[in-house]
Amino acid sequence: MSIDRDFKWHVLLSGILLISLLPIVFAVSTSFKDLSEAYSNVMGLIPWAPTLGNYQQVFSRLPLLQIILNTFTIAAAVTACKLITSILAAYAFVYLEFRGKNVLYFLLVSTIFVPFTITMIPNYLTISSLGLRNHILGVILPELGDATGIFLIRQAMRSIPYSLIEAARLEDIGPLRILRQIVLPLVKPAVVSTGIMFFINSWNEYVWPVLILQDKAHYTLPLALQLFISSEGGTDITIAMAVSVLTMLIPLALYLVFQRYIISTFTSSGIKG
Repeated sequence: MSIDRDFKWHVLLSGILLISLLPIVFAVSTSFKDLSEAYSNVMGLIPWAPTLGNYQQVFSRLPLLQIILNTFTIAAAVTACKLITSILAAYAFVYLEFRGKNVLYFLLVSTIFVPFTITMIPNYLTISSLGLRNHILGVILPELGDATGIFLIRQAMRSIPYSLIEAARLEDIGPLRILRQIVLPLVKPAVVSTGIMFFINSWNEYVWPVLILQDKAHYTLPLALQLFISSEGGTDITIAMAVSVLTMLIPLALYLVFQRYIISTFTSSGIKG
């Protein structure tokens, strides 16, 4: 009886997995089709006559290497800044004592529930007043901190025995050295997984960059994709799928490599409140 029940769950979960993977397989398949086959063999997952022409057109019609560099620069800078601020803030909330600590922490965490549309206009006006429109710094500056990162890393730090920190303080070891030599090695999985999530979210971001960036030379990959699905770009679905595949390669690879860190972080984040 138990085996039958487990088998049914495996079948159900396998079906859900296949449905989830279908859009990715469809995008990869369509990127190797020509336009006529894309419309005549829509659901065919194996192209009749595979071609690299769509990828060649992408490289010829766009400064793609510069666009990839822009996307990577923004994602890497945002990830580094968010990790630094999240680690320092989490350390302060766990191991330092100051007035209003709990109130400040819960105020920060509550910002997770504030919709982006609320902060979009103030951020846009600030970036415009600084003269950073159409510059990648205008995309980076409003994203230097993240309450989700503070929450996840704080939860990981709370699992460290406090006796380790007290012993280090008795040896007159300073806070930064404690953080670098004791705390960070113990919370490495949480830091790595949080950094990967920051990177993927920044890599895939569309709404904020499209408000700030105007020139194609400053575009990111999600912005380049919209050129082929807008009225200006026409209906080049095969080229759009080629850009989609290029856009998801690096985030997908990062997730596959570091998925165990990401899963362990989320499963352990609720252990301590």
